[in-house]
Amino acid sequence: MSRPRVVSLDEWQVAREALLAKEKAHTHALDALAAERRRMPMARLDKDYRFVAPDRSEAGLTDLFQGRRQLVIYHHMLEPGQDWICGGCGTFTDNIPEHVHEHLNARDTTLILMSRAPQDEIDVVRKRMGWTTPWYSSHGSDFNDDIGLEGGFGLSVLLRDGEEVFRTYFTRGRGVDRLRLDFNLLDLTPYGRQETWEDSPEGWPQSQTMAWLRLHDEY
Repeated sequence: MSRPRVVSLDEWQVAREALLAKEKAHTHALDALAAERRRMPMARLDKDYRFVAPDRSEAGLTDLFQGRRQLVIYHHMLEPGQDWICGGCGTFTDNIPEHVHEHLNARDTTLILMSRAPQDEIDVVRKRMGWTTPWYSSHGSDFNDDIGLEGGFGLSVLLRDGEEVFRTYFTRGRGVDRLRLDFNLLDLTPYGRQETWEDSPEGWPQSQTMAWLRLHDEY
């Protein structure tokens, strides 16, 4: 088995301290990005979008906030008539901790899922996977198109001020990737995610990107 070089504990500590200095610089860079993100301008969303809540009630944009000021939406790739679960979206949702909502709510923030599929089709997936995050349907709405999803996945952040709603942030691809607990924990291990895109030493186990991932009931 290919494995890292073996050294004394003292040598290991020297290497750890060198890496720690770089990790701290990276943390400070992330802090600076977050500060810049908090200062971004925002865009008003003033169209009368209509959504369907998990209880089948009709919801407008302000209803999605559930009375709070901030809203995080994960745009889950479940299209009308889709008879499969997107592996990336499914495993991302698997990574949402059961009690994260209480902590977000304490900071006046709501987290929801949203898909274009109607609620009857969302229900099938939700019941199979056991997900508890509120999952809204944008079926029949042009909300996804207006925010530029183009049939893909992504993560939106909105701010509510009374009846006014604003778009403050959006990310997709690796911007969503970094929010996953499983990927972040694997990034701390010697073998990492074990995917071919990673810069790993010769002989490290690697497979095609995300080819190893399964929904939690498929392993």
